[in-house]
Amino acid sequence: MVTIEQVRASNAQIAKSLPPGLVAVFVGGTNGVGEVTVKQFAKHAVRPRVYIIGRSKEAVNRIISECKAINPDGTYIPILKELSLLKNVDEVCKDILVQETHINLLLLTIGTLQAGLKTAEGLHYAAALLIYSRNRFISNLLPAIERAPHLKRVISVFLGSMEGKINMSDFQGWNLGLMENKGHAASITTLALENHAAAAPKTTFIHTFPGPVKGGILRGTKGFGFGLAKAASKFLLPLVQMPPQDAGDRHVFLATSARYPAKEEGNVTQGVSISTDVDNVVGSDGGPGVYSLFLDGQALKQPARQVLAEYRKDGTLQKVWSMIEKEFVNIVGSKSM
Repeated sequence: MVTIEQVRASNAQIAKSLPPGLVAVFVGGTNGVGEVTVKQFAKHAVRPRVYIIGRSKEAVNRIISECKAINPDGTYIPILKELSLLKNVDEVCKDILVQETHINLLLLTIGTLQAGLKTAEGLHYAAALLIYSRNRFISNLLPAIERAPHLKRVISVFLGSMEGKINMSDFQGWNLGLMENKGHAASITTLALENHAAAAPKTTFIHTFPGPVKGGILRGTKGFGFGLAKAASKFLLPLVQMPPQDAGDRHVFLATSARYPAKEEGNVTQGVSISTDVDNVVGSDGGPGVYSLFLDGQALKQPARQVLAEYRKDGTLQKVWSMIEKEFVNIVGSKSM
């Protein structure tokens, strides 16, 4: 594991270790982990260029105001868009790529537990955000990330280290219960990142579980079970949830530490050098490049590691990506922009 003291010691070296002008894209950076991470990133980075993408104008403007107070030398660009629609994702990516030649960090936190709704493009709403929109952002922006002269990271915040059985007959999870969908969607998330890593071996990909952090994932959910969850969360979360600053610090560490090398870095070290008291970490497939991590930085263990190994062996990884790309082509006409 990585202690919060080790995390903060590493983050304190960002200004000295990494160049100014890092370009970061926060997709869903208006609450929860996204919000606290963008603020901590603004605190440590030198003259960063930060894109904050969400649908709430009030939240985006508030966070930008707070980031300017933390680091007035940074540039903070708001983008307001409903991200459950792939056509909107493409529009956002085009706007960013017009302005940037490269991107150093893409952090994805969009998601919901709301079940049963269908988007205007015909996708299950929760799957549209977690599976399709997240991967569309990665596919569209990955060439710009690979072009970065230093620090190339993609972080997807969800249920790292909790991979389980995938139900290929209900890929979008229309009829899956909450617990069944947990392992299903976690495995899809990690396998999709492994597919991206094969195409972008100079980029680091991380699937992380942040633990209980105050945020908006229960917004809009309905039903007796979710009602109980909301009521219970008011009393229980303050007792177990990770302090917001800790969550922000830990995700900045994931974004900047050399503990997480890409598949092909050669002799180039991307990120803040690892101190001697920080242990190494094993990737999701046993090598570098893709990492599935618990909230304390520990890599996934059995049985999740065995589940993923079987899915690589029997071709499920390729089937998962084919299912995702099939909807890309059906809805927006291309595998990427």
